[in-house]
Amino acid sequence: MFKSSTVELVPTEGEAMRIVKNAAPRIAYLYRHRIPTLSREAKARLRWIEYYEEHRKVSVTCRRFGISRETFYRWKRRYNPLDLRSLEDRSSRPKKVRCRKWTTEEVEVVREKREAYPRWGKDKLAVLLKREGIVLSVSKVGRIISYLKARGVIREPIRAIKVSQRRWKRPYGIRKPRGYEVQAPGDLVEIDTLDVRPVPGVVLKQFTSRDLVSRWDCLELAYRATASTAKRVLGGILERMAFPVKAIQVDGGSEFMAEFEEECRDRGIRLFILPPRSPKLNGHVERANRTHTEEFYHFSTANPTVAELGAELRKWETVYNTIRPHQALGYLTPKEFLDNWNQQHTQKEELSRR
Repeated sequence: MFKSSTVELVPTEGEAMRIVKNAAPRIAYLYRHRIPTLSREAKARLRWIEYYEEHRKVSVTCRRFGISRETFYRWKRRYNPLDLRSLEDRSSRPKKVRCRKWTTEEVEVVREKREAYPRWGKDKLAVLLKREGIVLSVSKVGRIISYLKARGVIREPIRAIKVSQRRWKRPYGIRKPRGYEVQAPGDLVEIDTLDVRPVPGVVLKQFTSRDLVSRWDCLELAYRATASTAKRVLGGILERMAFPVKAIQVDGGSEFMAEFEEECRDRGIRLFILPPRSPKLNGHVERANRTHTEEFYHFSTANPTVAELGAELRKWETVYNTIRPHQALGYLTPKEFLDNWNQQHTQKEELSRR
């Protein structure tokens, strides 16, 4: 019989360094093909390591893959070429977790109280149990309730009777149609109310109306913002507007319901209602309120009554519409803009007739 023999190959110093240098990438390459179940993130981190093993420059590797040095070094320390699962995300579960520290009796008494008062939370239940001599912390009662819910022992109650908020019926007012276009003065006038507080303890209501095309404003002061007051104000607005009004847009305030809505219907004026919590859709008149506050009320010295302050407000309305240059109109006054618009519109009609 022949005796088996072993042959040992001892590499030279240079060959040993080359083997050690190239061993890890080759092992990783073979191991990666043997285990194709790595996650996408782990494969990406493996590409970082392989790229670094090839170029041996951390800065180049970080720029190449768009990562920070701290991220690269953290995964480089975790990397094991013989176990590529070392590049997977580790569990964040704490090593020591809280164990259940309640008795069966405590669970049963919490269940009974919860079923008796299904809409009461852990705070109230803890107080009830304390009255009966059972002292449980609020957090423990909450954990027991969560435990019972997870097991399906107790369930959230189903509300049998639905209580809905009162919705006012609008027999005439509607949302502005999507295809409604504003092209001429009077096509759409926005109306809103403004709280005026000239002195402490006095609150007045200003009704502001603004035409979207000409920026023509009409202002009215009142003690209260009611539907009857809004109806009276509407008559004055229609008289002082320099053009016929075809549509009005208001918010959902109660002052723009009932009598005001009936008045719009009787006069043949379309009434558009804004959706809830959307004052930005009435942005023109909201901006007008700011202008009148900063340029009139901050400088008015009239007595804080509707009679005197209202008379000064009417004078300011004339100044605003006929004297004050408006930036949105190319620094024309609303009256100048209307004169130009009427002249151009008349010329277009004459050309169309020819």
